[in-house]
Amino acid sequence: MVEIDAVQLDAWTVVLLLLAGLCAGWVDAVVGGGGLIQLPALLLVPGISPVQALATNKLGSIVGTATSSVTYYRRVGPDLRTAGPMAVAALGGAVAGAALATLIPAELFKPVILAVLAGVLIFTLARPRLGEYDDLRWVGNGHRRIAAALGLLIGGYDGLLGPGTGTFLVISLVSVLGYSFLPASAIAKIVNFATNLGALIFFVPAGHVIWQLGLGLGAANLVGAYLGARMAVAKGSRFVRVVFVAVVAVLILRLGWDVASSYLNGR
Repeated sequence: MVEIDAVQLDAWTVVLLLLAGLCAGWVDAVVGGGGLIQLPALLLVPGISPVQALATNKLGSIVGTATSSVTYYRRVGPDLRTAGPMAVAALGGAVAGAALATLIPAELFKPVILAVLAGVLIFTLARPRLGEYDDLRWVGNGHRRIAAALGLLIGGYDGLLGPGTGTFLVISLVSVLGYSFLPASAIAKIVNFATNLGALIFFVPAGHVIWQLGLGLGAANLVGAYLGARMAVAKGSRFVRVVFVAVVAVLILRLGWDVASSYLNGR
């Protein structure tokens, strides 16, 4: 039994968390949505509060998003004219969202997120060539303003809840701005790094982060993110699209289960 900041962990729980961090880093690097794996694993830890789990998840995730951002930058060369304003706006949104995370019950948002994800999945499946090639929309300042607006909205969600942020970033870059899946994933990693940083700007001073646990998850995320980013670059947009559809489907099932359980328990 190991004690980390008054949280008791046995050896199997540590192994489970590290495996979750590794898998989360890989999924996040390819299409986003690693929080679907890592955050529920943290919530299984005895004695950890939901806010501590969310904050510690951000610390682990930021290591993974930093790793995949660098890997994508070197191998894909994402458009920083889109990534820059989107990341700055997302950072601000994440700070605001994290501040609200202690005030607003997450249950209020899950049905809405579930409906949005279902729409995303149907939209993606109905357009089999979506994201296969770049078909950029708007130019110049108009393009950057739309990117910033998307970053602000999704950054606020990431600070507030988190799971699926990378998925929302990828689909917004593909369906709204017109990127193919591989460069969309590369830009999404830079923006996701900013949202994680924004959330931590609030969570760290508030004392919600469990540092030893978060750094251990960060190490696992680093390995998973490096492997995932390299695989995505090697296999291209079609591979990223397949993983994207799979992750969105799993996220829908997960959130659907949570919403149904809450409804049944409330009756």
